Order: sequence, then C-alpha cells, then structure tokens
Amino acid sequence: MDSIKSFEPVIDGQSKIIILGTIPGVQSLEKQQYYANVRNQFWEIIFALFGEIPCTGYTDKKLFLLHNNIALWDVIDNCHRIGSLDSDIKNEKANDLNTLFENYPNIKAVVFNGQKAFKIFKKEIGLKVVDKRFITLPSTSPAYTISLDKKIESWKGILNDLL
Repeated sequence: MDSIKSFEPVIDGQSKIIILGTIPGVQSLEKQQYYANVRNQFWEIIFALFGEIPCTGYTDKKLFLLHNNIALWDVIDNCHRIGSLDSDIKNEKANDLNTLFENYPNIKAVVFNGQKAFKIFKKEIGLKVVDKRFITLPSTSPAYTISLDKKIESWKGILNDLL
C-alpha cells in the first residue's frame, strides 16, 4: 500500500466555513492540487453556487474560495491507500482540526464532502466542537453517481453559513 499525505489547508482569517474531504486522490497528488481529477465535480459545484463559470487556474480557484469565505482541507493528514477510492483508506491519521478551529474562530460550519469524510471526522476527532454546525453533503467524486444538478441543489445549503 502506498503512504500518502494531505495538502496544507486553503484558509484565511475571514473563512466562515470549511469544506473537508478525506484525502487527495491519485490525480490530485500528482498535480498537488485539491480536486484535480477532471471528473470530480467539486470546482464546478462551488462556482455554480455563486453563478460563476469555473476558472482554469488552480491559484485562481483557491482565491475564489477565500474571496467567498470558504476554507478547504482534508480530515486525514496521512494514510495508506492504493488508488483513489475512499473505501481503500487504511491506517488513517487525522489532521489537527481542533487547533485549526482555535486558530480560525470565524469558522462556524464544517462541511463534509461525502459520508466517508464525516465518518472519519466523527471517529478520529469527534463532535465535541459545539459552536460549529456540521453538514454532510453528497460527495463530488465521480464514484458518487447522482446528477450534477442534484449535487448543486444539496450544496446550496452552505450559502446561508456564508452570510
């Protein structure tokens, strides 16, 4: 099994919500970019929430998140996994999200990109952070096959936390 490591968070002091995935997939690790798999609908969904067309540059995508008070990270710091499927994750070690919450007190909602991210968060960190709202949304992964329109409709719920 391959040992893999997550990226640094995309975050600043204005971030009001944080979107947590599990850990980057193979293509994301190769490109050193969150959600680099062109079949993953993450960026398309995020830009659609604001009525925008996704930009192509990774730096611009990260700036778009921050401009809209959205942070991005992963629940897992490192693990063993062959391939990109969350079901193949073994021996995971969680990121230090409690310290992140202390350092970024404006975060009021934690959004999980799929059930696996929520389950690992609950197991490794717990739901002791009482001043946060927890929202589990449909995975943007191509492995989760509901329509893009249904995913966008579900993800619209995060907009209230940005006001």
